[in-house]
Amino acid sequence: MSDEKPVEIFFYQLMSKPLEKALPQLLERSVERGWNVVLQTRTQEKCVALNEHLWTYSEEGFLPHGMAQDGDPEFQPIYLTAGSENPNGAQVRFFVESAQIAPSIAASEEPYERVVIMFDGNNESELTDARAQWKALKGSGATLAYYQQTDEGRWEKKA
Repeated sequence: MSDEKPVEIFFYQLMSKPLEKALPQLLERSVERGWNVVLQTRTQEKCVALNEHLWTYSEEGFLPHGMAQDGDPEFQPIYLTAGSENPNGAQVRFFVESAQIAPSIAASEEPYERVVIMFDGNNESELTDARAQWKALKGSGATLAYYQQTDEGRWEKKA
């Protein structure tokens, strides 16, 4: 019998604020908890754009992060990728841009404490994909939670 705690998978539906506004706040919380993070995109272009954005999103804040080309990925508190690798031993993995969860979870040698899927609720393709991933994960033994963004940009638990 395994003492392993099931992974928590949180779905965050963006409604009023775009990913670029909401993502840094959730990444900050993860780093404050002492977690390493992998942020996975579907495309390398989005990965590069988010990498650049995280350097400039706030004059007050700083999120230490990098990509493979920056070197020493094992030392990056937040590692950005379009692949399934986990070189920094992340405890939490974020998926954006409809990046697929299952291949990355299956490729991980160590289970994640938390997986976060952020999707644009105003984008029909991302919404459909998130629903499909929810259905596929529902029977996996993972603990699922669904949060929807309010008009003020806060997160309200819906399921």
